[in-house]
Amino acid sequence: MSDILVVDDDPDICALVSFKLEQAGHNVTVAHDGEAGIEAVRAQDWDLILLDWMMPRKTGPEVSREIRTIEGRENVPVIMLTAKAQESDIEIGFAAGADDYVVKPFSPRELSTRVTAALARRVG
Repeated sequence: MSDILVVDDDPDICALVSFKLEQAGHNVTVAHDGEAGIEAVRAQDWDLILLDWMMPRKTGPEVSREIRTIEGRENVPVIMLTAKAQESDIEIGFAAGADDYVVKPFSPRELSTRVTAALARRVG
């Protein structure tokens, strides 16, 4: 069972992602803006973070870059989950430290598969 942080300001996305990941046996916590996400990362060691791009108080890339500077959290897998689908956006997401990039709208099954793969890479 993994501890997953979802940082997204859309309550419907949070509910869908939480439901799907909890169904797969994970513990899910939600933060609704970038600053709350950073606070949650500092407060707990997460197995994986799902991160929206367009949020109040800090964007996903800003949060991702900051996560990579927090001692002990530098290697936590980060999956960007966003509607930003331009090739340049994807490049920015990876440059900010994302390990994977999923474009909204997304398949909950595909997201679950990507989460499982990211967690397996972390263990392996």
